Amino acid sequence: MSLQDKVAVVTGAASGIGKEIAREFLANGAKVAIADLNIDAANATALEFDPSGERAMGVAMNVVDEAQVDAGIDAVAAKFGSIDVLVSNAGIQIVAPIEEFKFDDWKKLLAIHLDGAFLTTRAALRHMYAQGKGGSVIYMGSVHSKEASVLKAPYVTAKHGLIGLAKVVAKEGAKHGVRSNVICPGFVRTPLVDKQIPEQAKELGISEDDVVHKVMLKDTVDGEFTTVDDVARTAVFLAAFPTNALTGQSIVVSHGWFMQ
Repeated sequence: MSLQDKVAVVTGAASGIGKEIAREFLANGAKVAIADLNIDAANATALEFDPSGERAMGVAMNVVDEAQVDAGIDAVAAKFGSIDVLVSNAGIQIVAPIEEFKFDDWKKLLAIHLDGAFLTTRAALRHMYAQGKGGSVIYMGSVHSKEASVLKAPYVTAKHGLIGLAKVVAKEGAKHGVRSNVICPGFVRTPLVDKQIPEQAKELGISEDDVVHKVMLKDTVDGEFTTVDDVARTAVFLAAFPTNALTGQSIVVSHGWFMQ
């Protein structure tokens, strides 16, 4: 299995999980587009990874902007010659109990996770189908694609929805050689998770240490956070897998927090 000279678009790739996936893809021979809302950060990341500009590029991409998504994907195909892998990773988190959740926040979170996944998938599939050489679409789900937690109604809803989308893409894409999967990490110590710790401590009336050890990590087998490296290696495995054997599947990467 190889990613040599495959062209990958990773959204939300200027930081966190997305950045590590982009780094690992490059290390495994791919050409990578760092797609991010922050174009300065995207360009800086691309330059950090590949000073020559031959194998990495930054792309401005607000994943809920239809025109920007289409233009961004087209720009990557124009520079690198194809679109072989899409990693739909861009996301946010907002926590609050349902009875206090602002409707605008609900819509914002679902739009970024689900509308963004749809728009980037549609744009990428148009290229993958036209190329006639298959491809891989990977969604960044969560253990919350399988489970629920308090204070996270729209996040849990969106992450469950990605599994449904991936299954449809797997069925529709099969005749074109396009595979689809969802990676479902446990808690990964990124700025997104760090932000949740004091928020959940306040909402639950417990200490930040208790949030980490009695909420986030209590069901893991080793009391460890999932790492960005854990997730990136899984993404490489799925992107490079050569057949439809795993298409439509969701892979949980959680140090045993959730076992299927």
